[in-house]
Amino acid sequence: MKRWLGFAVPVFAAALVLGACGTTETPAPEGSANAGGPVTVTDSRGKEIKLSAPARKVVSLEWGETEMLVSLGVMPVGAADTKGFAAWVGAVKLDPSVKDVGTRNEPSVDSIVALQPDLVVMEAERDSALVPQLEKFVPVIVTKGSDASRNIERMREDFNLIATAVGKTEQAKNVLADFDSAIATAKQTLASKGAAGKQFVMADGWKEGSTVNIRMFGQGALVSQLGIQIGLKNAWNGKVDEVWGLGATDVEGLSSIKDTDLRFLYNASEGEDVFVNGLAGNPIWESFTFVKNKQVHKNPNGIWTFGGPASGKQFIDNLVKVFSA
Repeated sequence: MKRWLGFAVPVFAAALVLGACGTTETPAPEGSANAGGPVTVTDSRGKEIKLSAPARKVVSLEWGETEMLVSLGVMPVGAADTKGFAAWVGAVKLDPSVKDVGTRNEPSVDSIVALQPDLVVMEAERDSALVPQLEKFVPVIVTKGSDASRNIERMREDFNLIATAVGKTEQAKNVLADFDSAIATAKQTLASKGAAGKQFVMADGWKEGSTVNIRMFGQGALVSQLGIQIGLKNAWNGKVDEVWGLGATDVEGLSSIKDTDLRFLYNASEGEDVFVNGLAGNPIWESFTFVKNKQVHKNPNGIWTFGGPASGKQFIDNLVKVFSA
């Protein structure tokens, strides 16, 4: 399944057996005499990518990785679906100069190569046939993108992989330290307000004809793990995939949620809000305690649930706001 909704999205498929991200050479600290020297990284495929210098002209083919680059201070020369990025990712902004190289599902090889990049960054779930096509012209690093067994750690690895490839390891340390501080502060705030241990679920949805389809974020989804890290509990225990921690249900399927003090969060950054318009007057939806108690919360537009530390901080801040109201 793909990361639809604004979204072209990850496929519910068995996880690829991928090596951990890492580096075989540590670049010299930025500002030192050798800061622009050769860099070697090992990506999620277990493949070594050798660069003669930290990449400066980068093309990114997935929104999460695009966000990571910008938060490291590297504006990509090209990115996939820049219009969609602007709608769904509010943590960072792209310069108008960034060229759109096509959709995330089907980027244009010609458009990418025309930019003469030093590096292309893409996720493991993207079409594997694309990688050898691009590698004829430019080095490619492949991030893992998601791992429902360890998603926060995976996000850090992807972030550090990209940071090393573009020579921004010091910036990465600062960004991750800020991210860790946000987690600690949020956990303390929620505990002080008596919200530790409270339950939430996270969802998004879309309509097919008159049917509302709901995608639930299970225990291993990145945003679920963020909520758990700050002391909350994810109440959704339905079946999910092993990579993204996502599962499909319908309105009736939400009946398995029994907690009476639950917060139901959802995304609708672009297009129809199916939880307001699609479910209005639906007797099953309106029978749920969290609906009756007005504990249904639309996330602010632009919180990307598959992003890096910057989007993660946004989601954490929103959870604190929801549970502090």
